Parts: sequence; structure tokens; C-alpha cells
Amino acid sequence: MSQHMSESESEPRRDADRRVSSDQHGETLIEVDDLKTYYEGNDFFGGQPVKAVDGVNFEIARGETLGLVGESGCGKTTLGRTLIRLEEATDGEVRYDGTEVTSLSGSDLKQWRRNAQMVFQDPQSSLNDRMTIGEIVREPLDVHDWKTPRERREHVRDLLETVGLQKEHYYRYPHQFSGGQRQRIGIARALALEPEFVVLDEPVSALDVSVQAKVLNLLEDLQDEFGLTYLFIAHDLSVVRHICDRVAVMYLGNILEIGPTEELFENPANPYTHALLSAIPEPDPTVDRDRIILNGTPPSPRDPPSGCPFSTRCPAKIRPEEYADMDDDVWEAINLFRVLLDERARADLSIRDRVREFRGKNVRFDEITEVRSELFGDLDLSADVERHVDQAQEYVEAGEFDRAREYLAEEFDSICDREAPSLCTVGDAGRSSACHRHDDEYASPDEEL
Repeated sequence: MSQHMSESESEPRRDADRRVSSDQHGETLIEVDDLKTYYEGNDFFGGQPVKAVDGVNFEIARGETLGLVGESGCGKTTLGRTLIRLEEATDGEVRYDGTEVTSLSGSDLKQWRRNAQMVFQDPQSSLNDRMTIGEIVREPLDVHDWKTPRERREHVRDLLETVGLQKEHYYRYPHQFSGGQRQRIGIARALALEPEFVVLDEPVSALDVSVQAKVLNLLEDLQDEFGLTYLFIAHDLSVVRHICDRVAVMYLGNILEIGPTEELFENPANPYTHALLSAIPEPDPTVDRDRIILNGTPPSPRDPPSGCPFSTRCPAKIRPEEYADMDDDVWEAINLFRVLLDERARADLSIRDRVREFRGKNVRFDEITEVRSELFGDLDLSADVERHVDQAQEYVEAGEFDRAREYLAEEFDSICDREAPSLCTVGDAGRSSACHRHDDEYASPDEEL
């Protein structure tokens, strides 16, 4: 196999016929049901848990590659680590070939770990520089007492050849290899126990473009030869489009859209997917394309929105009926004002500022007049809207942040703020999206955007 994975392969193969639908792959290997992974707060003053993964549902068919994309900090890596029990799930189920694995322990858990492995993002830090390559790849075999020591050594040498290295590399150390070669070593280690399921956590993001292509081709060849099933976590959407059969789009611990790769890229259904894909660079500088700029930053996973997780930044957010005809700039300014209040209300304070706040000092938003002027100064507000903004400003000046937020919520909240949408089927290609605009009573995301 090493013959067709030589270092001369610097271009990813465009195997369009290789990508097939989930139904064509056969039976389901991985089932995830309402999975949650929370990190409890240990702050001196108390605190809410970090909801890194907050109730996700999906399946991966045997032999399939499912891509997982989203902004940094959305929970992609935590989800991957939870699937293979490197992180403990707070709630929900993960079923591997029908076996519920989140409750496994002892010898049962050790035996199951042979079936699920991970390739880590950084090929520099994921290898122990004090161990030889042979020792690194052999370590899982030693832990599981696989056959005899001699057979382990031979198996490791065969693996090195399989991933495009040489048997003679067995006694070398990680610092003697390039980044691409290090990642091949990490892949060999993951395959040592002949798993069926492999989590690839941004396996090429730290590599040069030419080396990326070689590693991607290697991963595809290994999948074809050994029948592997991949969860492919990545930021690079072009890489995801090349290698994945289906794609799941993640935001703030939730999956907002999932479906076949080409269908999702060509016809995105969710507003967040629209925004994500609009950020892909266009090689032709003469092409005029509409980039969707999202305001603000993602909310804290300690305090996510109670409704749709994307509601604070969504360009297609549903408006209350009485404000359906409001000027777009005014509506955007109101939402920015609310986002600023939310961010300031949950901002971490120093101990000194916490004491000052306890004594009634306004330490979070003492420049409210300036912010009000910057957001609304050039806009033509109706009497009612101006009255609501004035009232919220008064509450802020009095240090009553929660009251200001509640006041604006009562007036400007919509279904997007109150209810979390469920994944629903869209189109006819096995695709699902979580957005209230898929309901017949509202304009679709496409129409709104």
C-alpha cells in the first residue's frame, strides 16, 4: 500500500464518485442521543457550568466520514473526545454498534477502547519526545497486552510502512521528523489496535498545504483498506468538502444543521450555515459575493440563550409581530444594545470590582450614555422605541442590569428568544436544520437573507 502513498502526492484526489450517502454506507455504527458535556464551575463566588456540548443528536454510518465544523470554542473537540470517553458525558447516550458506551467501566471499557481511537490536532505536542517512534506506536499494544512482544514489533513496522514511513524509522525520535511525518506517526498509533471508529481532530490544520493533501489522501486510502469510520473535525471548509460524506454544523454546543456535503454547501438551510459558508474565500477577485457579517461574539457557554443558540447574532432572526416593519438599522441597533448588556452583565470582574458592585457601584456599564449615542444617535426612532430605550438606559444607570435586560426582553423578544428550535427535515436529501424559519408561518432563511 505504501507504493501509492508516496511523498510525490501533493494534490488531493477529487474522488467525486467515492462520496456516497449515509443510506448507501449501510448500518449505523455510532448513535448519539441528547449528549451533554458540562464542566462544573469552581469559582470562589459560585458559577454556572460551562455547557460545552448541550444536547446533540446524530448518527454515523459504518464506513462514513462525518465532518464537524463551527467556530472556535463551539464544542467540536469536546464532542469528539466525549464520543471516545476521553471526556465524561454529563447526560445522554452514545451507542457504538448498539452498545451504550457512556456507562462502561473496568474491563468492559478497556476492551471497547480498542474500537475507538483519536488522531490529535498538534503533531508536535501529541508525541512524547522521550520515546522512540516504535515505542509510541507500540504503546497501545502493550497496554492491551496484544499478542507477543515480537509480534507487536513486527505489527508496528508494518504500520509504519502502511502510513508511508519506513520500517527503519522504528528507532528514531519524533524531533527527527517533519510535521507531516509526525502526523503519520499519530495516525499509525491510532490504527495500532485496528479500530473501526477514529476521531480526527483537525488532523491537517497544523500542516503546510502540500503536506495536507498527502495526509488527506492517506486517510482516504486507509479508510478504503480497513473500512474505517471517521468523525472529521475541521475549520477548513474546503478540506471538509473534499473528504466528508456528510457535514454537521455546530454552534455553542448545538448542532444547527446536518446533511450530505454537496447539498449543504450548494444549498445551505440554516442562517448560521449561510454565514459560515459566506466566509469561504473566493479565488477570483472579480467575483462579487455577499459576505454575511455576524455582529458581536458567541455568547458564553456558561450562559447560553434560552431560545435558539444563534438568536443573539442571527441576521434572519424573527421579529415580534408589532415590529415586523421596523427599519433594519433600528432593529440591528436594538439587538446590538441587548447583546452589549448581556455581555457586560456576565463579564468576569476582579475581586475589587465585585466588592464595588456589591456596594452598589456601577462597574459594568458606566459609559451607557456614550454607547446609547453611538448606537442610536443617527437613527430615526419612533416614539415608542425611543421610550423603551430610554427606560432601559435609566435601569442601567441605576445599576439594575437584570431589570434592563428583562424590560427589553419583554418588549422585543420573539419565538427565537423564547424557544429552542428542534432539528427538522429540510429538502429531500436527508438533511436537517434547527431554525424556526422552517415553519410555514415564517419566511424561509433563504427568503430573509
